[in-house]
Amino acid sequence: MEYAKNILETIGNTPLVKINKLAEQLPCLLLAKYETFNPGNSVKDRMAVKMVEDAEADGRLKPGGTIVEGTSGNTGMGLALVAIVKGYKMICVTTDKQSKEKADILRAMGSEVVVCPADVDSHDPRSYYSTAARLAEETPNSWHVNQYDNPSNVRAHYESTGPEIWKQTDGKVTHFVVGVGTGGTISGVGKYLKEQNPGIKVWGIDTYGSVFKKYHETGIFDENEIYPYVTEGIGEDIIPKNVDFDVIDGFTKVTDKDGAIYTRKLAKLEGMFLGNSAGSAMKGVLQLKEHFTKDDVVVVLFHDHGSRYVGKMYNDDWMRKMGYID
Repeated sequence: MEYAKNILETIGNTPLVKINKLAEQLPCLLLAKYETFNPGNSVKDRMAVKMVEDAEADGRLKPGGTIVEGTSGNTGMGLALVAIVKGYKMICVTTDKQSKEKADILRAMGSEVVVCPADVDSHDPRSYYSTAARLAEETPNSWHVNQYDNPSNVRAHYESTGPEIWKQTDGKVTHFVVGVGTGGTISGVGKYLKEQNPGIKVWGIDTYGSVFKKYHETGIFDENEIYPYVTEGIGEDIIPKNVDFDVIDGFTKVTDKDGAIYTRKLAKLEGMFLGNSAGSAMKGVLQLKEHFTKDDVVVVLFHDHGSRYVGKMYNDDWMRKMGYID
């Protein structure tokens, strides 16, 4: 009989899917690493398991303990699955920018959810970074995951996502494109792929209101670049330790409007019901088209599922209110 011993054993080995209509203007073969096939419907399941298992191994997380993490929703979901299977409590700290669906899903999975204001400085005690750290200090027998600086985040993608892409493309991948938030995916996958072939180009998708692109190009952390933005899951107002700028060849920025519109285009033209960052990644690939040739194999990673954005990008009233559609 073939079966998984628990839901965590179904994480990984997600398919590569060809993009057709939206890639017609591109000279290359465009393949999507389709991470919604993970049980928590996102790429974050991979590093959630890795971070927990590494913390168990070195004693940071003890039996019956509480996992505390600041999350835009997807890491929280992955950690919630791990907590259920392994018998931990879970506190997710998120922001009021995230979709209501994300908080509802986390509560449905048994997590305590604390919502913080998004439009405050990262060092503000009300921020979700600061609140997660404070709750971890105040909660007995707890462990603060800190996905932004936790090296297990990068290691998960170096050990699983990167090798899968290399194997699935038979080593023919020439470019890897992905939205950047904590930096774990782009750094882990990028490091692995460049070890196999140093000629592979790694591109990050950033958003307006985030600091990554300018910091990568100039080394300057420009606070004037930081302002509120709608796009979820990518971009930051901090520089996480997990972002390895040495493996990143460049960034392209995508507007909130374009990210939202292309999220809907992926659904209507490709049958791919995906999250907000997938639309940003798809538009980013199109913005990079002059970097591709007819012989290239470009892999873009799609992070999460459209069910978390039904009240936002997939809602006509919300799109009209934002000025994204007429």
